[in-house]
Amino acid sequence: MASLLLKNGRVVTADSDSVCDVLVEGETIVAIGRNLPVQADQTIDATGKIIVPGGIDPHVHLDMPFMGTFSSDTHETGTRAALHGGTTTVIDFVLQKQGHSLREALTEWQGRATGTAVGDYSFHMAVTDFNPNTKAEIQDMIAEGITSFKTFMAYKGALMIDDAQMVGLMQEVSRHGGLVTAHATNGDMIDTLIAQHRAAGKLTPLYHYLSQPEVTEAEASGRFCDIANYTGVNSYIVHLTCEGALNQVRRATERNQRVFVETCIQYLVLDASLYEDEVHGAKVVMSPPLREKKDQTTLWAGINQGLVQVVGTDHCPFMWEQKMLGKDDFSKIPNGHPAIEHRMELLFSEGVTTGKISLQKFVEVTSTNAAKIFGMFPRKGTISIGADADLVLFNPEKKHTISADTHHMNCDYSAYEGWELTGKVDTVILRGQVAVQNGETKVGRGYGQFIKRGKTAF
Repeated sequence: MASLLLKNGRVVTADSDSVCDVLVEGETIVAIGRNLPVQADQTIDATGKIIVPGGIDPHVHLDMPFMGTFSSDTHETGTRAALHGGTTTVIDFVLQKQGHSLREALTEWQGRATGTAVGDYSFHMAVTDFNPNTKAEIQDMIAEGITSFKTFMAYKGALMIDDAQMVGLMQEVSRHGGLVTAHATNGDMIDTLIAQHRAAGKLTPLYHYLSQPEVTEAEASGRFCDIANYTGVNSYIVHLTCEGALNQVRRATERNQRVFVETCIQYLVLDASLYEDEVHGAKVVMSPPLREKKDQTTLWAGINQGLVQVVGTDHCPFMWEQKMLGKDDFSKIPNGHPAIEHRMELLFSEGVTTGKISLQKFVEVTSTNAAKIFGMFPRKGTISIGADADLVLFNPEKKHTISADTHHMNCDYSAYEGWELTGKVDTVILRGQVAVQNGETKVGRGYGQFIKRGKTAF
């Protein structure tokens, strides 16, 4: 069994911060302490580096069919890019097709990921057709380690379910101890606004944003909280973007309800002014759309207040040629943008180095909280004896520039082109193996494992 010793790094978890050594044997951490008196097969001097748990991105869409095309990152390219950015585990979304079973959908996604993923992965199950047959499958999915189920409150006619289906799903998932997540925007209102703008000939990317005003997200977030409270299910809002929606979560806490909240890195650092570019605004067409500066302020505060527990990406990249399917009509632009590789470095540079969040809060929202919420803790999300040796050595002083010319995502543009960041991933270790070092991938296609998840332990 191969051993690896990390010497003299600043080891930071959600609840500790100390300079020490970390000893790894095989795939797990076996000892942590100062000046460990051991010899290892490989030793890495981590002096001056920060060592944090491998990142967990619980919101990615790899090789996903959407709007007549597929997202451009596969499970191989997407998880490889994630590793280069310090994310060692991702949770992808299996999408049930209406009229088909959850099992069929899972088999399809397993066929894409098994033997191809470079980093570790798991699945959420997106339920788009809740019926008696689907209901009977919930317990089986949980037994297989898929313990979270997504609902779409938008994309009518494709992914959206109605409130009656959502109640039924929540009741069944609650019965078996699972968790329900929601894309919480008001699909009916959005569709109406899209139709109005198109009829008026307003077709630029700006009208994607104007078709999804803050009220569409605030209303749906409140409705989701209310239904979750009624059913008693563990609940989680994905990619929350704005003050109005977060205020609905605040309201829920007043009745002692717990609702987990995820935002995404783009909503913390980009804003809706980008939609004014009639061509390049397509690069940041996503749903929900980018919001206003005041919403960024709210989200950073929400992180520090403990109302926002997770920063993910909603990574759903498309090549520029695919984005240009909507060059004459914003409603035909595939929704999504590439971010899986830059999440941790962006959050460190824009959050930690600017003093917006602490280093320990950084660890919480990039790794530990997701591990706890989605049933992977303490195997993932921490640096402790017995945990998987998923470790990121971070150079906190190194400056670097984001560019599509150098990123590893299968996407020919970046929404962050030319951004100079402070803090860079130096070395990434996945289950005891050096996976990335000095910008080179050291593990191959198929090294990633499916992570069977348990129930929420937050």
